[in-house]
Amino acid sequence: MISIETLLLEFHSLQPTDLDRWISNAWVKPERRAGTYHFHDIDIARIRLILELRDTLEVDEPALPTVLSLLDQVYEMRRDMRKLNEALAEVPPDIRTKLLAHLGAR
Repeated sequence: MISIETLLLEFHSLQPTDLDRWISNAWVKPERRAGTYHFHDIDIARIRLILELRDTLEVDEPALPTVLSLLDQVYEMRRDMRKLNEALAEVPPDIRTKLLAHLGAR
């Protein structure tokens, strides 16, 4: 967990006003303790993503909520697929073969 000061030192293009806006928009959800924000690894990754979208891919701010929402959906689907693969690995081989054949038939 890092402080806002450390975060701003790590990301040179990040402005405090940007971060305040992103927190207000719930794009980043740091922990708030004793009147100050503390950023977990997931928050840092999200900030890195937003900066990459904004600075490298030149996604304008009005489009960011849509892009972030779509990326969140992709990440959630990947997590779900990982869980499904884990569950499928525990299914008896004959049933797994039938399931995979059915999925491949689509």
